[in-house]
Amino acid sequence: MKEWKDYQEKNKDRFLNEMLDLLRIPSVSAKSEHKADMQKCAEAVKKSLLAAGCDKAEVMKTDGHPAVYGEKIIDPSKPTVLVYGHYDVQPPEPLELWNSGPFDPVIKDGKIYARGSADDKGQFYMHVKALETLVKTNSMTTNIKFLIEGEEEVGSPNLGKFVAANKSLLKADVILISDSSMLSMENPSLDTGVRGLSYIEVEVTGANRDLHSGTYGGAVANPITILAKMIASCHDENNHITIPGFYDDVVVASAEERALINKAPYDEKEYKDELGVKELWGEKGYTTYERTGIRPTIELNGIWGGYQGEGAKTVLPSKATAKISARLVPNQSSHKMTEMLLNYFKKIAPSSVTVKAFEHHGGEPYMTHPKPLKLRLAKCQYLFVVGEVFLSVRSWKRN
Repeated sequence: MKEWKDYQEKNKDRFLNEMLDLLRIPSVSAKSEHKADMQKCAEAVKKSLLAAGCDKAEVMKTDGHPAVYGEKIIDPSKPTVLVYGHYDVQPPEPLELWNSGPFDPVIKDGKIYARGSADDKGQFYMHVKALETLVKTNSMTTNIKFLIEGEEEVGSPNLGKFVAANKSLLKADVILISDSSMLSMENPSLDTGVRGLSYIEVEVTGANRDLHSGTYGGAVANPITILAKMIASCHDENNHITIPGFYDDVVVASAEERALINKAPYDEKEYKDELGVKELWGEKGYTTYERTGIRPTIELNGIWGGYQGEGAKTVLPSKATAKISARLVPNQSSHKMTEMLLNYFKKIAPSSVTVKAFEHHGGEPYMTHPKPLKLRLAKCQYLFVVGEVFLSVRSWKRN
């Protein structure tokens, strides 16, 4: 381990500068104007994999943005770890809320502030540097493959087809998803599951044009009011989701699993202070870790309608729109849940308005049970080697 840390200490400034260069590329997958940036970022990832010691790396076409594949095979008979990550980032808007440019990285209090520093360029790049460290110190004990895609932030619409077409290429003993977090610097952790997603948009229309609230207010339905009531109806007083059938397929965690989850260190005051909130909010009867890990949710991701400019305008708007997502747990299906959400908002709409609802994207929840996972991990010493390097590298770039 000493040689790893010596190598990291010697090269940490270069590691950091390379990371900052990657963050400067505005690889926003959701916006067509960034198509060239997406290709540029994919090429940069390929270059970094080759420089780190991969035997081969290539930018591979999909029906959307490209994926990057790389591998270091030391012995085909040894176990193989497949590292998954993504180089695309979410749109940085609203820009006025940034204290610095989203693609102009700033280091403050030991943290890097930039779009993608924590999701997901920071995570997967640490593994690239872990590979480099192991290669340069002749410490490789297992094979490693990388799959770094470019569409995670838009629902990975082409990932399934890519994986199906490249099963042999991606074959591995363990898949390490490099798109999550640790509990803290002092408490390294492995996630054994990930929640899925169902993402929809709902548009409510009242009158055929914006109206004057002094002339029409009280006689015509206000779409913002109606939409707000519809959204509010999704939860009861215990923050339990009220949509019929929403919990039908939920795999309820056992008492043993819940106890295991709640063994993790947790300081509620520190949690609240970091977020700047006085009280936490969530489904009654569950802890914070349970609410964010084993329970499904419905969240309002955006809402707009009416006048939003400077000053006042007494408008009764014609339309109001919201983006709404559900986080899913095993065995909920994103397709089934999306249809449920779309039908729910159409069904509860009063006749005084018209509702349009459509899907953006979705993803399936997944869980690996801890006991079988232990057996697989025992065969892949490389994962633990990467973990040690990951922690050491993370010590100088916490975000």
